[in-house]
Amino acid sequence: MYNKWQLATRYLRYYATALNGKGHGMHSPFVYQLIREVLNNKKPFPEYDRVEALRKKLGKDHTLLPVIDFGAGSITGATSARTVKAIVSNAAKPAKYSQLLFRLARYYGSRQVLEIGTSLGISTAYLALAQPDAVVTTIEGAPAIAAAAAQNFADLHISNIRQEVGNFDTCIPALLRDATSFDLVFVDGNHREEPTVRYFNWLLPHLHNDSILVFDDIHWSAEMENAWKAVCAHPGARCTIDLFFIGLVFFRREFYEPQHFSIRF
Repeated sequence: MYNKWQLATRYLRYYATALNGKGHGMHSPFVYQLIREVLNNKKPFPEYDRVEALRKKLGKDHTLLPVIDFGAGSITGATSARTVKAIVSNAAKPAKYSQLLFRLARYYGSRQVLEIGTSLGISTAYLALAQPDAVVTTIEGAPAIAAAAAQNFADLHISNIRQEVGNFDTCIPALLRDATSFDLVFVDGNHREEPTVRYFNWLLPHLHNDSILVFDDIHWSAEMENAWKAVCAHPGARCTIDLFFIGLVFFRREFYEPQHFSIRF
């Protein structure tokens, strides 16, 4: 994991070289439309208020939950305890990015959605509310956190979420054996190079021309930057977009040659 100064340096480099976030000079019609209709959509969807009210409530909750960390924080799966407040502060995606997930799912009509890394379910709720007739499958490694997320979904009256609990390395292959394809996948767990690339390769047979793959924290560490580079280099990744804190991957065959963009967001 980069320290805050290393991360700030990388962000400044990204900001200096990324395309402006208005779409000016963008020659790809698909990416131009994405910028104008999704990235820059400022509409105050009512669903935002519902989830952000939950986030505010969780931000005041000092309940201790046991956490099993199989990712970059602990390769061996060590258990510790953290407050709900700390988890939502450190692990939940900020509103800006959670709401981007919502807009992606809504604009592109994503009805089969997979999330790898539930945490307390903030981003899960956004994905589920984007398309009420969608099925959102989410995987969480820590049973106590998964149970807390389930209560959050109940409190929000969301019924289109399917939860899986366990180690990603076990849950993902089992899930994919019964899956056909996914419209949108949000990879928000582990944060190490080898597993991230492995999950990408596992998912590839279950993606289609219009699928969207979203990776969290692509500049969080040298390992995650290497993983993102490996994803971008894959011939199936026809269009990738670096938004610094997350990366978007599209598989649309209309891109005859792979195109890679960094866009300010």
